[in-house]
Amino acid sequence: MSLTYGGIDLGGTKIQAIVLDAGGAQVLGSSRRPTPTQGGPKAIVEAMAGALREAAAEAGQPLETLDAVGVGSPGDVDPDTGSVANARNLSGWEGSFQLAAVLSEQVGAKVRVGNDVDVATLAELKLGAGKEAGSLLGVFWGTGVGGGLVLDGELWRGRDGAGEIGHMVVKRKGARCPCGRRGCMEAYAGRKAMEQRARREVERGQKTMLFEIMRERGRDSLSSGVWARALEHGDSLAQRLVDRAVKALGAGVASAVNLLDVELVVIGGGLGTRFGDQMSSRIAEAMRPHLFNDHRPPDVRVAQLGDLGGAIGATLLCGSVAGAQIPVAAERSR
Repeated sequence: MSLTYGGIDLGGTKIQAIVLDAGGAQVLGSSRRPTPTQGGPKAIVEAMAGALREAAAEAGQPLETLDAVGVGSPGDVDPDTGSVANARNLSGWEGSFQLAAVLSEQVGAKVRVGNDVDVATLAELKLGAGKEAGSLLGVFWGTGVGGGLVLDGELWRGRDGAGEIGHMVVKRKGARCPCGRRGCMEAYAGRKAMEQRARREVERGQKTMLFEIMRERGRDSLSSGVWARALEHGDSLAQRLVDRAVKALGAGVASAVNLLDVELVVIGGGLGTRFGDQMSSRIAEAMRPHLFNDHRPPDVRVAQLGDLGGAIGATLLCGSVAGAQIPVAAERSR
């Protein structure tokens, strides 16, 4: 019997779980749940286990038969112990929590944990948009703005803190970021910060469809789908805040490219994949005025593995996953 791995992408608004056949390299089952906004790490882990259980059921096997489970998590991840600290985009997750140990008890399999953006970047390098690239910058535009960096074909972690592109300063003494600092790119482009700005604008009397669409879709926050729908309806506030985000992304990503001179920028995350090629082209244009070597800009592409990229990348923590069929399976599941 071939090995089967579970993969979980833990995000600020959603938990995506998959079961992957390591022999056939096919996504056998998948499930998505909203990330709990109350109850802290314990409630979040219970939701993760529930999502993985549903994915295993779709794959036609008991959860306990999985050979290993990989998790991509935001925050400060210790890959040796599986602990996660300071995951500020998750409710009540301020201190350190032994994620691997607690989740392992619930799913009955060994759990390995990596940084969410690192594993998503690794997936794009090995299986997605960056397969032929020697150097790339992954920019994951979602609840926050995360970054992953590949240099000379290898993931670069620095002292375990590399890639925090969302916290590059794009405006001195600028907008307050969810991290508490001012002027970070995430303060303008992170979905959480964009929602906070939208709520303040509404309090000042600005009209918008954003929150009406949110309620119609049964959401409790402005998801990427809500933003996309508002743009489709020509909502002026949504357009203005997205334009503001693109401007910040252009400045921040270009500055990183000026420093590192990578050949490829991959745009992923909930907003990045939702908006697709048209928005990645806008980001590339917003970068151009800030590029020192503007005669040879990097290629800018949308993450190929889509919504399942983080979960697929998490399975890579479980061991060697063979087969180039994974991108095909992921594309069918998008």
